[in-house]
Amino acid sequence: MKSILSLLLVLTGFAAVAQTAPTPPEVLTLKQTEHDFGKIPQGKPVFYSFEIVNVSNEPLTLQNVQATCGCTTPEWSKEPIAPGATAIIKVGYNAAAEGPFEKPITITYKEGQTKVLKIKGTVWKAPEGSAPANASVQFLKKTN
Repeated sequence: MKSILSLLLVLTGFAAVAQTAPTPPEVLTLKQTEHDFGKIPQGKPVFYSFEIVNVSNEPLTLQNVQATCGCTTPEWSKEPIAPGATAIIKVGYNAAAEGPFEKPITITYKEGQTKVLKIKGTVWKAPEGSAPANASVQFLKKTN
């Protein structure tokens, strides 16, 4: 009986130690985590700027901002973000492929912490050839 009680105490101690891992304090907040471009024409790159805020008491440097494919290109300043300051991550999307898209962008900062942004939308294919002639335009071009 004593050995069972001792074993339970030891296992309880291990469980308590495993649950006390501290979570790092929040140092970066995102004003928006997702942007929907809606319908965009094929072959026309689009851009969106996400705002981030350093909510810590020390300067914060973004270690990396990475997209999952070459069609999505993030741009950001390599300079430290002052405490309380806002910075911009500009994300471009090359609308080459027709259809819906959803692309994650991972921000890596302070000791490997990460946050994820997301862009999405639908790329539509423009019709082939030029627009049909409009006869009323010729009427407007006539001068008296």
